[in-house]
Amino acid sequence: MWNYQGKNFRPFTAIMSNGYGRQIIYTRKAEITKSNIVEELRKALTTHRQNALEIKYLDNYYKGDQPILYRQKDIRPEVNNKNVENLAYMIVETKTAEIVGEPIQYVLRGVDQKKAEEVNTLNVIMSEEDKHHYDIELKRWSSICGTAYRFVGNDGGEGRLLDNSPFYLSTENPLYTFVCYYTNGREAFSCQIREDEDGKDIYTIYTDTEWFIIKGDEIVDSGMNITGAIPVVEYPNNSRRLSDIEITITLTDAINTMSSDRSNGIEQFVASWVKFVNCDVDEESFIAMRQEGALVVKSNNGTDNKADVDILTNELNQTESQVAVTDMYEKLLVVQGLANRNNTSSGDTGSAVELRNGHYDAEKRAELAEPIFKRSERKFLRLVLSRLRIQDGISLVASDVDIQISRSKLDNALTKAEVMQILLQCGIEESIAIKTVGLFSDAQGTYLASKERMDILYPKEVENVEVEEV
Repeated sequence: MWNYQGKNFRPFTAIMSNGYGRQIIYTRKAEITKSNIVEELRKALTTHRQNALEIKYLDNYYKGDQPILYRQKDIRPEVNNKNVENLAYMIVETKTAEIVGEPIQYVLRGVDQKKAEEVNTLNVIMSEEDKHHYDIELKRWSSICGTAYRFVGNDGGEGRLLDNSPFYLSTENPLYTFVCYYTNGREAFSCQIREDEDGKDIYTIYTDTEWFIIKGDEIVDSGMNITGAIPVVEYPNNSRRLSDIEITITLTDAINTMSSDRSNGIEQFVASWVKFVNCDVDEESFIAMRQEGALVVKSNNGTDNKADVDILTNELNQTESQVAVTDMYEKLLVVQGLANRNNTSSGDTGSAVELRNGHYDAEKRAELAEPIFKRSERKFLRLVLSRLRIQDGISLVASDVDIQISRSKLDNALTKAEVMQILLQCGIEESIAIKTVGLFSDAQGTYLASKERMDILYPKEVENVEVEEV
């Protein structure tokens, strides 16, 4: 087994210690200080290392390293197909696209022209920092292993060329990053694990008031955290830190096994055994006759024991196997909340297709994931706005900004456009109408770009009209 070191040759259940989902790391201390951080880090690392073991397995599984590749057969070991139908990759990419397929946009709550322009500036800065790229990696990690981490670093005047923002973004590898919490759920400290030139671990710790650099059991450097907040933000996939892969990992393993066995069945049918009855054939003669495509044998004892040669065939019933595979695949889609690709009949309406094929359920499942992502996104937004307030004088606070996750922009586009027209005609403010229908990825930018035309079509000043009493 030494050749399989670091490989997923065992099922996922063999490496779990505390059930499915990543363990949340807690500290019982009331406050993290210089006097207790080394001890608390040591305790936290025990839990993190088990999480990291599971994260590594799930990441390899996502990349195609799955147990079927290491299957061994005792009977006819030469016929041992190992097919990986990488459904884990499909699940992760679909879940990622549902939330961050389109760039996340910030839109203003309420009506304030100055703040509307600041929100537009905020969106421009996020675009300049390639936030959409980091969002994709962030959501992909959380889908793979159940959690993910974003780091908001300080440029310190050493940012990229012509980079005007006072921060930089990165998506941290959860193998080397974690956040420890107080028992009340508030963040106690974050930890980022790096290596020095000698390959020894270096731990960078942040609390909301201090930072520490730790090597071994010694604090080698420390200082004040002037931002007043931990710059590492955790983005859990759900409250249990369950990955999207692990909730159906036994089904994907079973589908891999059935797919491989079907290939084995076909190969064994083609390369069938030859059966000899009442005859002796030595190996050299058999090989020679097989190359010629014919067999000539004689009976052992004349007519009493007639010789016979036959091919042993026992073909796997592919139709029944396909029924079983299809059943498991459909169950996987139901558990994951994904739509299938069933053919539609000519009489189906669009709504009927959405209900029957699971598109409606998939959308609802994505809506459940939104608040969890937005909660972490708002923590990140507070960090960013705090830094922008100091450097650029932006007056926005997190409560001014609504986080808009955009999906299905062209879905029912005509209906959305008609709804927006009705809202505008009813007197709904333009920015609210644009945001409500969800037709545009950048609702705030669309509003600002269209404002002059909107003011002409829908004037702000409304003449007083006397209403006659009935």
